[in-house]
Amino acid sequence: MTAMAVADPALLTHPPVTGDRTRRRLSRPGVALAGVVLVLLTLVAVDPGLFTSTAPNETDLARALSGPSGAHWFGTDQLGRDMFARVLYGARPSLLVGLGSTVFALLGGTAVGLAAALGGRVGDEALMRLVDVLLSLPPLLLALLAVTVLGTGTVNVMLAVAIAFAPGYARIVRAEALVVRRSGYVEAAVGLGLRRPVLVARHVLPNTLGPLLVLGTVGFGTSVIYASGLSFLGLGARPPSPEWGAMLSEGRDFLSSAWWIGVFPGLGITVAVIAVNVVGRYAQQRFAGRAR
Repeated sequence: MTAMAVADPALLTHPPVTGDRTRRRLSRPGVALAGVVLVLLTLVAVDPGLFTSTAPNETDLARALSGPSGAHWFGTDQLGRDMFARVLYGARPSLLVGLGSTVFALLGGTAVGLAAALGGRVGDEALMRLVDVLLSLPPLLLALLAVTVLGTGTVNVMLAVAIAFAPGYARIVRAEALVVRRSGYVEAAVGLGLRRPVLVARHVLPNTLGPLLVLGTVGFGTSVIYASGLSFLGLGARPPSPEWGAMLSEGRDFLSSAWWIGVFPGLGITVAVIAVNVVGRYAQQRFAGRAR
């Protein structure tokens, strides 16, 4: 301990503000704004009728391809449908697919990771070699392969994106579970005769899920991008269902004459992903600071 630390014990309870902590404090307004955006997106996804009374599939050919105005904030598409209503109603399937794929990826990755860490050397080697093979493929390519096997549709896109990200979560869970398994309190519990299911549920799993849930928050934004990308390719939601990726695909044919058809769904994806990533990165920093 240095002389300064001994002379000023207050430093032990009020350490100086480091560069990282300064950046975190300065970023809090951005995190708060991202949190507000996430709350609004959640409300829109749960009940888009709170923000518009227009049906997303209501057509009006007389007003087709009308630009943004007071009557139609985001303009209308080639069938005269209100783009503001379609973007709002498109939030639910887009975010739901991203959330569902993240949950399935976390569940699958946790199961595989725990099985590898606690299943012995042979099981560990077999499962990790399989995970290595899957990780060697780009996630989008793996998702496309999964959709080829499962078929198209919203649910299959959700499962395909989950399959693409589950191997990464499995490796993280395995690493964390190995650290917990070799800790002193777990070895003491084993010595006391604690059964393996109880040991996993009481000690290994709770200490493993912390960092995984934080990473899953960040991964949610990436899942939204991949799910929208598959819908953009025509593998997800089918027209006339309002979904951001599908609407973005429809708008690419009108970028020169009616840019708003593709721009506003793209902005929806961008804003949602940025908000999720900002909150997720902040949670990741907080978790890492507590871990230290």
